[in-house]
Amino acid sequence: MATIQPELETRRRPTVVPQLPYEDIRAALSFLERAFGFREVATSRMVNGDGRILHSYVEVGNSMIGIGSQGAHGAVSPKTAGSASQYISVYIDDIDAHYERARAAGARIDRGPHDHAREYRVYEALDLEGHRWRFLQWLHDAPQA
Repeated sequence: MATIQPELETRRRPTVVPQLPYEDIRAALSFLERAFGFREVATSRMVNGDGRILHSYVEVGNSMIGIGSQGAHGAVSPKTAGSASQYISVYIDDIDAHYERARAAGARIDRGPHDHAREYRVYEALDLEGHRWRFLQWLHDAPQA
């Protein structure tokens, strides 16, 4: 008797999922998609009775990031706090195209693309509420000029 194989492999959940607070979650989700190419997990959106988004997840590559309201677990947006207290590194395939997309969408570029320690190419940007993002591409993956 043949064994029935599942059509889809069960998706493994990430081990670590950072949670970022925002004053305006709807605007944050829109910006993160437009500027950085993140995708909202549509089934994860939590909305209150008046239509305000309380929490959602975005995907990038094989990772997830929680986008939530301020005050949850004592966390506040850098916009409220006055400075970012962390940064998130995201590895991508085409750093220069990603940089241009982020810049065109209004991301505040803190440091433009540059090679770092002969290992990777990197740039740093801040989103609309001041969360710091560090985007990297391994140099051995980059097209050679």
